[in-house]
Amino acid sequence: MSVFRKFLTTAVAATALLTSPAFAQEDVRIALVVKALGIGFFEAAAKGAEEAAAELGNVEIIYTGPTDTTAEGQIEVINALIAQNVDAIAISANDTDALVPALKRAMQRGITVISWDSGVAAEGRQLHLNPSSNPLIGNMIIKLAADQLPDGGEVALLSATTTSTNQNTWIEEMNKVMGDYPGIEVVATVYGDDLADKSYREATGLMQSYPDLDAIIAPTSVGIVAAAQAVVDAGKVGQVNVTGLGLPSEMAGAIESGASKSFAIWNPIDLGYSATMLAYELSQNGVEAAPGAEIPMGRMGTLTLDENTEGAMADPFVYDASNIEEFKSIF
Repeated sequence: MSVFRKFLTTAVAATALLTSPAFAQEDVRIALVVKALGIGFFEAAAKGAEEAAAELGNVEIIYTGPTDTTAEGQIEVINALIAQNVDAIAISANDTDALVPALKRAMQRGITVISWDSGVAAEGRQLHLNPSSNPLIGNMIIKLAADQLPDGGEVALLSATTTSTNQNTWIEEMNKVMGDYPGIEVVATVYGDDLADKSYREATGLMQSYPDLDAIIAPTSVGIVAAAQAVVDAGKVGQVNVTGLGLPSEMAGAIESGASKSFAIWNPIDLGYSATMLAYELSQNGVEAAPGAEIPMGRMGTLTLDENTEGAMADPFVYDASNIEEFKSIF
């Protein structure tokens, strides 16, 4: 065989190998890790992540999480994703600090790590995407209750877990503005662990322990639905108003029954979309998550990072009887 023919044969074989399925460019794998599977808010976020993947064209979304809202469950998930050598992890954390060692290992392996919705301590991620401004959310959840109590009254908080980063931050921000709402007294804070049955029991217990209770504020999409049902079952519609953060599709019945006068939420579809876009920019386009950076989020615009490498997606939006029909079939 001539040298030329041998070279040509080798070149054709190499080209065939490079263009074969085994050597084709693999999709970018972005893991969307949620607090727990089976929660409507996160399932809506997953839809947004898939929208971003379709727009980008070369992204595979791995939607995953534990079966309960524990740090231990998420650590197991993270370790499995490290073993799979995914390109990026975007996580809504069950604990601010407990996940840091596992996420550090991920970053040491070259995996991009961001948190969204519920944050991780700065050393365990590259940036954090807040769904909205924490002060705005904190003010919103107490304002929604106070708007229905012009003469003041007793309110109680039904949160997720004691370690939930986002709920704890929003409650802290709420406490900072309590002076703006004279006559409103927070009588108790309880935790439903983002489990429907436990949240229902906690809400029932609040009404039994505080017979003059006027409102239950639940800054969690699981807790607010459970609390509204507890109010209906207790026969206290019109006496106890349930408000906080929820999904229109899940809260339409509560608005119709009168168990809730209003609630707020950002669009979780947009949130999952934005988290995916950010993870892609950091892992594939060499974007650095530094204070002051402005990072593209596709149709959601840009995320501007503060000194803690955190940014806010959008303001919360209020839903009530005037607009619930418009949104309940969307998310």
